[in-house]
Amino acid sequence: MKLSKMSKEELELYSYTDLAAMILKEEKKSLNTPELFKKICKLLDLSDDEYASKIGDFYTTLTTDKTFILLDDATWDLRDHHSVKVSLEDETEDEEDLAETEEELDDELDDMAPEDMHDMDDDSPLDDADLDDVDDVDDDDLTILDEDELD
Repeated sequence: MKLSKMSKEELELYSYTDLAAMILKEEKKSLNTPELFKKICKLLDLSDDEYASKIGDFYTTLTTDKTFILLDDATWDLRDHHSVKVSLEDETEDEEDLAETEEELDDELDDMAPEDMHDMDDDSPLDDADLDDVDDVDDDDLTILDEDELD
């Protein structure tokens, strides 16, 4: 049933958000907050003072109600009228950039080996012989120290 054909008593049974949804559905166009609330006030015969005192709460209700969506032009519409488009292009570009970066790093590592890699080993404090000695340590060779002995 059209809102214009409903009695004031019938309209008063609905919340402001219900009325806003009905208005947006009937008009099939998005409206900004003042326009939408003015239409509700007109339907309910609310005064300008009531409009001014309640519009802030109305806006807050619209922002928290999942039925409505705020569009780029600052108008409200029903979420059902809009589909969500998921773009995978950005992810594909990021994956391509990541693959290129990994490839560049692999190339740099390949360029470093084997001469540069060998040079880095010479600066290492441990060599293979030192590591072999670590394996030969027995638990009997270990000594437990008190905190006082550490100083």
